[in-house]
Amino acid sequence: MQKNINIQNKKARFEYEIIDKYTAGIQLTGTEIKSIRQSKARITESFCEFNEKGELFVINMYIEEYAFGNHYNHNPKSERRLLLNKKELKKLAKEVEAKGNTIVPLRLFINENGWAKLDVALAKGKKIHDKRQTMKDRDSKRSLARIKKGYN
Repeated sequence: MQKNINIQNKKARFEYEIIDKYTAGIQLTGTEIKSIRQSKARITESFCEFNEKGELFVINMYIEEYAFGNHYNHNPKSERRLLLNKKELKKLAKEVEAKGNTIVPLRLFINENGWAKLDVALAKGKKIHDKRQTMKDRDSKRSLARIKKGYN
């Protein structure tokens, strides 16, 4: 009986315009999966980068040390490799290099098989006026919901 783990990066949807989404596996070491299962991870300040070999890594992802890990514990802010197909990696590398886009993690979850997965997105940074428009839209939706609730 496993509880549903769903760690989201709400800041990414506000800061970036999402172009394309991918679901990637994460190469974890030691006690990292135990901490993720306890929902002790953060992806708000994290981003993804390619190394010289063409592998994709998530950087600045925080996974808290496991409480019962002793000296076998992991480093909380280490780089973790993302597992994608070669075709997807080549496509992402080309998009990031050519157009100045970036890759940001959106959601960390555990699938039905018990594997930790990370939803990553190819994204483009929003301008200030786009962020303002997003805030206006969100406020108008809230006020409309309040009005609807008042009539029921």
